[in-house]
Amino acid sequence: MAIKMMELPNPNSNLKLRYARGHFATSHSHINYYVDLTMTKHRLSEAKEAAKELVRKYQTSTIIDTILCLDGTEVVGACMASELTRIGFHNINQHNTIYVVTPEHTTGSQLIFRENISPMIANKHVLILAASVTTGYTVQGGIEAVRYYGGDPAGVCAIFASVDECAGYPVSSIFNTKYIMQDYMTKSYHECPLCKAGQKLDAIVNTYGISTFEND
Repeated sequence: MAIKMMELPNPNSNLKLRYARGHFATSHSHINYYVDLTMTKHRLSEAKEAAKELVRKYQTSTIIDTILCLDGTEVVGACMASELTRIGFHNINQHNTIYVVTPEHTTGSQLIFRENISPMIANKHVLILAASVTTGYTVQGGIEAVRYYGGDPAGVCAIFASVDECAGYPVSSIFNTKYIMQDYMTKSYHECPLCKAGQKLDAIVNTYGISTFEND
């Protein structure tokens, strides 16, 4: 089944939020909107635009030594690091730069850092960047991993978010459900009202994209 995608521009930038309404399953929940962040994560012009939006909150008040990229946001993270250093952002790590790292996932979905990467986390102020924050499950795992490896979470930011905070940290985002998708829903599968109403799943979605079903 073809999913009808819609676009919503951001009034403060050239970015557009691409989304579809329906019944979707993630690895953690069922949702009624699929948000497609593929272009923002992988198209350089959009990644640069997203980076400019996301660094505004941090460029004058937050020490950032490392950006931890979740959900395939490495391009955006690199653009954020470039933007922060371009504007003369000051940090306290000994190399006077910003590390951009991504974690390794174990088969049990735990996040780990190898010995060559962990020094970029230990004793560093780590900004956690996600593509989206809805259930907060992935970001919470990132926060726990940073703390376990001796880092200090400096904040949480995302391209899209349906929550204002995660694990006690405010979530800064470009798009959120305060002004759009006010009926946005994320529920566990056994509490999903769409399932209870007999509505079939339209697709399975994750950070890599969408796989649709052929519903009769």
